[in-house]
Amino acid sequence: MLGEEPISGFQNEGNMISQRNEPEGGLDYSQPSDAVVVRKALEQRDTDYQAVVEIFVGRKSCQILLMKQDYGARFRRQMDQDIINIEPPHPYQKIIVALMASHKAHHADVSQHIAKCDAMRLYESGVGKSGRIEEAVVLEILSKRSIPQLKLTFSCYKHIYGHDYTKLLKKENSGEFEDAFRSVIKCMCSPAKYYAKRLHSRRTKGSESSDGGASAALVMASRAAGVDLDEIVRVLRKKYGMELREAIN
Repeated sequence: MLGEEPISGFQNEGNMISQRNEPEGGLDYSQPSDAVVVRKALEQRDTDYQAVVEIFVGRKSCQILLMKQDYGARFRRQMDQDIINIEPPHPYQKIIVALMASHKAHHADVSQHIAKCDAMRLYESGVGKSGRIEEAVVLEILSKRSIPQLKLTFSCYKHIYGHDYTKLLKKENSGEFEDAFRSVIKCMCSPAKYYAKRLHSRRTKGSESSDGGASAALVMASRAAGVDLDEIVRVLRKKYGMELREAIN
């Protein structure tokens, strides 16, 4: 289209972001370790739960284990306990604790049968509940299933019931837990849309949220999670009429 930059024009976008804060000597520290990201998120006055969720959703169990070891070595603290002890309690906190338990488990191969059973349990936990779901059922499933297994579960749910599970969570009377869980599912199942929305929100919700460094870090986080940067660019253009450079500057 006339005036539209080709996707290939963004192939070096990540390099541009990395070089922004590159110190002397050529070493690139613009993408901090996951342990540092989690610690920073937990130390904020308003805990940045989404930053923690993005790591637990976007990393393999072996990477989570290494991150926890790094966290302990750097800060002389246990990450699990720091998350569990957050006050006041928050719905995101419950979900993250469940995801931590999931990464500790030894998972078998992805199972279509388990996915169908879990999908039906999720449906039954929300039907006729006036917008609320049974948290205990959700947290049990999250704590016992791997991320690939959970993705298959939500795919099976849509196949069986004809709509995304997030639609069930978006009822008029849904609460904070449902809102948090919906965001986690989007991060898990539609990461390009999730990160595009996060970038757009940072750009449009005031000076603090639109901080360029924070937005650049968000792009780097998406790349660390294996999300296709070109797909984020497409979503930003199509849904928000925004270029990636606008979102991070």
